[in-house]
Amino acid sequence: MSVWFTADTHFGHANIIRHCRRPFADVHAMDAHLIDRINERVGPDDILYHLGDFAKRSADAAAYRSRIRCRRIVLVLGNHDPQTLSGRVRPEFVGLFQEVHSLLRIKVPVNGEPQLIVLCHYALRVWDRAHYGAWHLFGHSHGGLADDPHARSWDIGVDHNGYAPLSLDEVAAIMSRKTFRPVDHHRGAGPGHERQGGPEATGTSPE
Repeated sequence: MSVWFTADTHFGHANIIRHCRRPFADVHAMDAHLIDRINERVGPDDILYHLGDFAKRSADAAAYRSRIRCRRIVLVLGNHDPQTLSGRVRPEFVGLFQEVHSLLRIKVPVNGEPQLIVLCHYALRVWDRAHYGAWHLFGHSHGGLADDPHARSWDIGVDHNGYAPLSLDEVAAIMSRKTFRPVDHHRGAGPGHERQGGPEATGTSPE
């Protein structure tokens, strides 16, 4: 069982091709390519964290979900996913996924050590336990937000990652090239803030 991450598929959203300059002739070609790339990489028993904007229309979401062979998809809600201002989501949409969250903290094993990851559709400048080594993955920006080499964060959306999900190992390789530099009131913190760990994560964990 492997862990994967993606975001911003926007299945059925024809205008996203123009908005994000996606290299597809039409929405059918885009949908087929994105689903093929997921199915090529993510196994049926793997877990895929999708960080929002699954499909343009909730009425079509079930059809797209049925074409993805991974049985365990955890959705972190994006602004194009159906929800009210209070965060309520229609049961028929929620039922397509193993879990649905607005914000999620998970703990996964990396190089034999527990790694905390904060998952949100939107990019956060600071996040929980960042000074203790926590990573942050996000979507929404479609590759348009400049990467910060001093923040352990990454735009996991398809437009920023070759229109395919990334594995946990690939994310770990990206984070290993970053040098953490705090931007908030912890700027004067000592080396203790570089430790990994912290409280147990909530939500689905593949451990």
